[in-house]
Amino acid sequence: MENKINGIHHITALASDPQKNYDFYTGVLGLRLVKKTVNFDAPDVYHLYYGDETGRPGTILTFFPFPGTRRGKRGTGEISAVAFSIPESSLNYWMDRFAELAIGFDGPHKRFDETYISILDPDGMNVELVVDEAVGSIAGWNNGRIPFEHSIRKIFGATFYTDDSSKTELLLLGTMGFNFTGTSDSRKRYTCGSDESLARIDLIENGKKQPASGGAGSVHHIAWRTAGDEEQLGWHKKITDAGFYPTKVMDRNYFRSIYFREPGGILFEIATDSPGFLIDESLDNLGTSLKLPAWYEEKRYTIENILLPLETVYSKKNLIN
Repeated sequence: MENKINGIHHITALASDPQKNYDFYTGVLGLRLVKKTVNFDAPDVYHLYYGDETGRPGTILTFFPFPGTRRGKRGTGEISAVAFSIPESSLNYWMDRFAELAIGFDGPHKRFDETYISILDPDGMNVELVVDEAVGSIAGWNNGRIPFEHSIRKIFGATFYTDDSSKTELLLLGTMGFNFTGTSDSRKRYTCGSDESLARIDLIENGKKQPASGGAGSVHHIAWRTAGDEEQLGWHKKITDAGFYPTKVMDRNYFRSIYFREPGGILFEIATDSPGFLIDESLDNLGTSLKLPAWYEEKRYTIENILLPLETVYSKKNLIN
């Protein structure tokens, strides 16, 4: 089996209004809706997957939008920011774009050796765009809204906000094969993966902060990459031997998953790279129809009538409303 986690597979968050979520992540940030499906554990709720043109692992941000749900409360035991990589020459483009759309942003700021800006999505989740000199060779998506040379390339990393980071650090270093790369102010940085799959995790410790409370704008879990089924079973054993309690393997159609909660309270998933998002839609048609797992097909009519209508045709008037 693999001895080290090979980067981030995807990150999943909670949202409220599915239309505003779609309009922001496709219309403002230019990501592609690569799959429109449902929460396999609660099929009355969408599961929306955004990523690059093909939905490669490491580019995917997903959402469970619960209409009318309250916002989450910031605190320890959560992922407090999700960061995307943009090319070196693209920072001014994105600042100009946000200014044109009257979307407030914070920055630019420096952290470690990187320049970044941050914005809030419609539910208040902190999204960072980080200048990443290593992504120049990664192809962008020429989606007609964002010029391909300025498009978001991948997930850069995430920030963990913890009460006590020591046990989380032991898990990352000792069990999952992360590397410690340094500190910047109150941040400790760990990395996993390499080359195009390289991902950064920043740990911020604050024992005086109240625990987070989940809701719209909160990250639900972070998923780590593993190649396939055999490697995933190896991770299941390794995580169990380390004293954690991973779930059984769950079939998510586009990957298989195991879940466990790390010592700081954040939900971890280990997901397979295969089979991917092209198993039930062509490349040109990714995200264009509601896809259901086989066991829900007989309930399609009921599910489609429960879900709120979602207009997936680009509409500039909906970008920031």
